[in-house]
Amino acid sequence: MTLGKTIKLFLIDGDPNGRITGELSNWTGKAYKIPRIKIKDSTDREELKNPGVYLLFGKNEEGKDQVYAGEAENIFSRLNQQLAQREFWYEAIAFISKDENLNKAHIRYLENSLYETAKKVNRYQVVNTNVPTRASMSESDIAEMEAFMGNIKILVNTLGHKVFEEKRETKTPQQRKKTTFYIKAARGADASGEPTSDGFLVFKDSHAAIDTVKSLTSNFTRFRDQLIENGTLKNANDHYIFTEDYVFSSPFTAAVIVMGRNANGLTEWKMKDGTTLRDFEEPKE
Repeated sequence: MTLGKTIKLFLIDGDPNGRITGELSNWTGKAYKIPRIKIKDSTDREELKNPGVYLLFGKNEEGKDQVYAGEAENIFSRLNQQLAQREFWYEAIAFISKDENLNKAHIRYLENSLYETAKKVNRYQVVNTNVPTRASMSESDIAEMEAFMGNIKILVNTLGHKVFEEKRETKTPQQRKKTTFYIKAARGADASGEPTSDGFLVFKDSHAAIDTVKSLTSNFTRFRDQLIENGTLKNANDHYIFTEDYVFSSPFTAAVIVMGRNANGLTEWKMKDGTTLRDFEEPKE
């Protein structure tokens, strides 16, 4: 997706934790990453008074990532309003057009695309209370906005948020077959998944053990209970079933949650030929 594109980032305040702009070669769009505490300082950025779309990023009380997608005919003004209206967010990423060619229909289309894509990928909790309405546009305008949206995805990822990145990395069926690992164990555990750049992904419809052993560490018990409470794990009588692809921080955590007991993920996750994840990850001589 990024093939042939040059990404340019600029530290507005000379601070990597401060305001940042992002651009791509041969693109009229521009990104602004702005910490909440720097919104009011951005009155010096005239471009932010243009129409555009924005994302607000935060976390809920359980530490889960949250995002809100919006549009505005004056981005700076709207972000200032959001300081008073929404408490959850700690930073915003806004997108405008440098040549000022985004109209109301364009930004409504983009807002809907931001919302729908984030919901589909399901990495972040989308906190919009209403589904943004997609504007009706000509085929040429739609093609232009789809290209704009593609560049938004690149820059949002570059600026530190995987809200639009699919959990399953792009692979051919043959490639996926060579990187899929399995666990089949007591109490209904029967899962498959693969290592990713984020940790370890357990595939949707995998089975987790129906209960946990008494010796399971309490923090894992609480984590498993959270997954049951939020619907990631659904009771299916003699096992729990994963209702979605779920990315764990490590194969160790993934194995523990699937098996309901303390486990070594590097040895418990195995390919169909018996190769363990540890053997798979060992450097080849």
